[in-house]
Amino acid sequence: MIDTRVPPPLTGDELTVLTNWLEWHRGTLAVKCAGLSDDQLRLRSVPPSTLSLLGLVRHLAHVERAWFRRVLNGEDLPKLWDKDRDNDADFNEVDTASVEEAFATWQAEIECARAISAAKPLDAVGDRNGQDCTHRWILVHMIEEYARHNGHADLLRERIDGVTGE
Repeated sequence: MIDTRVPPPLTGDELTVLTNWLEWHRGTLAVKCAGLSDDQLRLRSVPPSTLSLLGLVRHLAHVERAWFRRVLNGEDLPKLWDKDRDNDADFNEVDTASVEEAFATWQAEIECARAISAAKPLDAVGDRNGQDCTHRWILVHMIEEYARHNGHADLLRERIDGVTGE
């Protein structure tokens, strides 16, 4: 995979800066997973953790859906990966999970999130368990979520084949 990420701008309006930082982090996870086999994507970090790159992709597909579609857009959708049964199913059940399905689902949820985000002002309010939650807060949270997990992805990738980088 060629790294096609565009560095976030140093200036711009708030929506542009937040959106570009989120895109940077989405792209970073893709870069961390690029060129690996299905088995490598399934490799766990260290026992007893179930953390893997495939688990991170599945988790972030769920997070994209939860925050943009369920909270911000008010869509009544099921959780991905049977998370109602096992809240950590996105991480716990990667041994037999389809890599192709996980990546396709993640990309589809990103596309939905982009469309929802583009149609909403930063002050748009969604409902999270009976509490107001703004589009602005969701964007900041998503940047934080990806940044934290990209740190995990960096360590996982280095463990797999020694590749490091931003």
